[in-house]
Amino acid sequence: MNELLRDSIYFGFALTLAAYWIGLGVARRLKVSLCNPLLVATILIVVFLLALDIDVETYNKGADYLQWFLTPSTVCLAVPLYRKVQVLKDNLWAILTGVLSGCVTSVAGILVLCKLAGIDEVLYRSLLPKSITTAMALGVAEKIGALPAVTIIAIMVAGFTGAILSPVMFKLFRIEEPVAQGLAIGTCSHALGTSKAVEIGEIQGAMSGLAIVVAGVITVVLAPVMAGAW
Repeated sequence: MNELLRDSIYFGFALTLAAYWIGLGVARRLKVSLCNPLLVATILIVVFLLALDIDVETYNKGADYLQWFLTPSTVCLAVPLYRKVQVLKDNLWAILTGVLSGCVTSVAGILVLCKLAGIDEVLYRSLLPKSITTAMALGVAEKIGALPAVTIIAIMVAGFTGAILSPVMFKLFRIEEPVAQGLAIGTCSHALGTSKAVEIGEIQGAMSGLAIVVAGVITVVLAPVMAGAW
């Protein structure tokens, strides 16, 4: 059985889709933020690979095909933004200053915390693009001498944290403005968080999708500068 899976180039692709399908079912049934479909799918895949002693390279033979859809799916986030373009026009300066503040706080916070914790410079550089979408973050990581694997892990943690905790944080700090909610999610937790923003509301989803793009552009500029601040 293991040999059959190892020899199939579609194994990783099929496993990923099956795990996500199960994750969707769990999320719909339990309706708990912690049961995010992507988080459930990730856990299922890891457990499956460990249980059958299948290496990551074998899984990636098929799973890598899914990366082709990464950029197109990110671009598709422009659809809800187009539907709410008037909201964008009415809140343009608030949106730009809000996302800029979030990006500056993110990279500055990483610098301070890494210094306090005595983190290695390479790991520090790897954490700088953690809050932007993977397609952009990997390009930034390559330019600033970061470790792509660490950057991907940081991106996943940031995304899952935003998707799971954002509704709780909104209630805790009484953030009720849809535009503010969407910008906060998109700025700190990219596409993974945006999947949650879309569930919360159409305006939140549109603003979160916009924040992904704006935060990505700002971080592309800020990350190399902060990388040299070590």
